[in-house]
Amino acid sequence: MNKPDRRLVIVVRADPVICGHSGEARNLAEVALTRGFTDVRLLTWPIPVLQAAGLPLKPLDRLLPYSEGITVERPEAVGDYRVPDGRHLAGLTGRLVELLAEPIPTVCLSMYTVPHTTVVVDAVTSAKAAGLNPDVHTIAKAVGSDVTNVIRQCLREGRFGAATVLFTTFLANDEVVAVSEYTKDEIIASAIEVDAACGTKFAAQCRERVTVSYPPIDSSAYLDLDPADVDAALARRGLERDGYILFLSRVARAKGIYDLIIAYGQMQSRDNVKLVVAGTGPALEHVQAMAKEDDRIIFLTDVDDEEKPLLMRGCAAYALPTKPEPDFVETFGIALAEKMLAGGGPVITTLTGGTGEAVGDTAIIVEPGDIHALASALDHAVLSMTASEKSAMAARALAKAMEFDRVAVFESLLG
Repeated sequence: MNKPDRRLVIVVRADPVICGHSGEARNLAEVALTRGFTDVRLLTWPIPVLQAAGLPLKPLDRLLPYSEGITVERPEAVGDYRVPDGRHLAGLTGRLVELLAEPIPTVCLSMYTVPHTTVVVDAVTSAKAAGLNPDVHTIAKAVGSDVTNVIRQCLREGRFGAATVLFTTFLANDEVVAVSEYTKDEIIASAIEVDAACGTKFAAQCRERVTVSYPPIDSSAYLDLDPADVDAALARRGLERDGYILFLSRVARAKGIYDLIIAYGQMQSRDNVKLVVAGTGPALEHVQAMAKEDDRIIFLTDVDDEEKPLLMRGCAAYALPTKPEPDFVETFGIALAEKMLAGGGPVITTLTGGTGEAVGDTAIIVEPGDIHALASALDHAVLSMTASEKSAMAARALAKAMEFDRVAVFESLLG
């Protein structure tokens, strides 16, 4: 086996976590193999740790394999039970130091400042302090909830010390990027608040250094779908083409799932279409209880990556009525772009956070939280739109979504 001469390490919550950024990591890793990287590694968490955290996970027996040349490492904890959280961080950081000790030019990309960028910064600092002289270039990507959840919580609670740590860790990297223009603006706004409270100078650095890198999507998984495969997938679920509204995302309040359930009950066209809720998440059990008397609402908790585009292609409309919540704002909306690639009925969403950057002018837009408008938009998609109108909207959506093809995104970020 030849010794690798260029390495990419991505520190991330990888599969089986249902998270757009685990998909980002997969797509960047796959493209890296075709762009001169001879060793590509995802450094992530042991599966039992992910399960214990209560994260929404894909079925373990149906995970898509990675290409040969991509290694997924899940370092075990270091130390005993008396250090419950730091043990796993020590495992990740220690393994990265071992990789950096090898004389291989390496790019380290981290997604989520807490804790993955911390792992990278600590590992590089340790390797340099130990005299290992690592040949490494670091990139930190703020993926949205870094700001909308972690930093915003620090600011709401007046915990400026923690916010300071987050910014210094983020800015300690060679490159710093945000997942959308909205996220970049939020980073700068948060930095201004921290500067005002602490006398720091983070905002100027963020304005100068933060760039935008949109989520990379494997467009080939959504294009040119075989109609027979679509029909077979729908038949297995008891569905028909254009016979259902699709919600496929994390089942959480911020995704607008409660609004959608209520709106479906108000739709004039509810006898024409079922409502399919595909996904898992913290609101699933409550939403199931809300809908237990409605046999036209179907819950699918086991949709895998192969079935997802088929369900998207066959729906009458795809609804993601996301809304801002204190702990989450949709900073891009990867599922929106995936649906735009797959075709099918129109996308119905809101201009929350960065969703406008994902859909452009190719979706039906409603105000966040406006249940009546949501029901009307769904009825319009089902009852009023002509085939030619749907076709024209789908064509514009496809052209927009191709901007996020993983090869193009890789070249701008790592090329």
